[in-house]
Amino acid sequence: MHPKGVIWTIGILVALYGGSMMVPALVALYYGAGHAAEFLEAGSIVILFGASMVRYGGSAPKKLSHRDGFLIVALAWLILSLLGAVPFWTTGTLPSVVDAMFESASGLTTTGATVLSGLDDLPRSILFWRSMQEWLGGMGIIVLAVAVMPLLGVGGMQLFKAETPGPVKDKLTARVTETAKLLWYLYLGLTIVCALSYWLAGMTPFDAINHAMCTVAIGGFSTHDASFGFYHGIPLQLVAVFFMIFAGINFTLHFAAALHGFSLRTYLQDEEFKTYILWITVMLIIIGGMIGWTGQDEAIHVVFNVVSIATTTGFAVSDYSLWPPGAIMLLTMTMFVGACAGSTGGGMKVVRILLLFRQGMREIRRLVHPHGVIHVKMGNHRISSKVTEALWGFAVLFIVCYIIIATLLAFTGVDIVTSFTAAAACITNTGPGFGEVGPASTYADLPEMAKGVLIFGMILGRLEIYTFFVMLVPEFWRD
Repeated sequence: MHPKGVIWTIGILVALYGGSMMVPALVALYYGAGHAAEFLEAGSIVILFGASMVRYGGSAPKKLSHRDGFLIVALAWLILSLLGAVPFWTTGTLPSVVDAMFESASGLTTTGATVLSGLDDLPRSILFWRSMQEWLGGMGIIVLAVAVMPLLGVGGMQLFKAETPGPVKDKLTARVTETAKLLWYLYLGLTIVCALSYWLAGMTPFDAINHAMCTVAIGGFSTHDASFGFYHGIPLQLVAVFFMIFAGINFTLHFAAALHGFSLRTYLQDEEFKTYILWITVMLIIIGGMIGWTGQDEAIHVVFNVVSIATTTGFAVSDYSLWPPGAIMLLTMTMFVGACAGSTGGGMKVVRILLLFRQGMREIRRLVHPHGVIHVKMGNHRISSKVTEALWGFAVLFIVCYIIIATLLAFTGVDIVTSFTAAAACITNTGPGFGEVGPASTYADLPEMAKGVLIFGMILGRLEIYTFFVMLVPEFWRD
């Protein structure tokens, strides 16, 4: 382990993050109002903090171990979530420390849970900062730094392994730096196309850019209290549905498809993609059947809300907490399944659920054929027992953490429905839950202790459990 190297690396990330705070200042200057000086102040504070860490760390580390990578990623998410709250303090938008940290952590982890109301009247600089936090967190500010750090003398493979969400397919290129760059090119290109589509469908340029960042990041922050319910045009809502589904697909699969002109055949050869589309389709059919396709508007509302929750985006066009209990239960289930591995989405990831199901079916078949040799396969590839054991371990830890978070919320005085759904919404990085934190509400009225628990839950979900818990093992800290 290289403590000073870890501090130096995090310092670089902090300085980059502080630099990003200058962008909302430019937005404020462009529109002629709204906290330009305060954002410059916040950015300067964060940059100086990062610079002090870099100075203490000395020179760039020549080598980072895998343990350094895990430590950097975990500490970076904690520190950046804390520092992302600085603009909310300096502008006076959220004077409460806990509320500011909650909003910041929610943005950076792309959860989309909010304590803010009156969004329609907030300065555009604040709205832009919330959206940009989600956009940066979507692919991971760590991955961005992986592309930059080799220029500073730091290799990035350890960071890339620890940060990339879910079980990821083979690296796109031999060098992780090139991989990170390609992922960001795809991410940026998709954001631009999404923003142009929103604008052509009827959004203002400002709203189009903000919602594009939050859609591609699968985040869910909006510039309006009514979220997507503010817009009544069906074409606009269909554009959002398409990009939410598209952003929930593995980005390496997008890259592979792009090499063949975004051939549909490339997507259909991927089992996770087929399962992902099938799962969403089944949920649409069942929930639509429960609610009833009473008209065109109602139908698009069902499609939009189900896709938003299934991809863990968190946008809403209507208050789906008023739907029948069966539909609400299915929506909660879709939070846990989440999007594809290697996407910007949350949840347990479709590929994990698929492999766990196949592992369970294998055990049933082994009861019938005790001496049979039965393999778990993904496509034409056999899945090793090492992978399936890791998946079971992940699933158990995920569910246990969820139960603990929900229980802690109940201990703070939050009602049972809110406790269990808020815990689910935050650990899966979805955003809106049910009860007091439904799509028509915010998290503002929860006790501060409950918000603190949920901040931990959001970061834990973003780190996908293992990255955090590996640091609790005593052997991790031994040389």
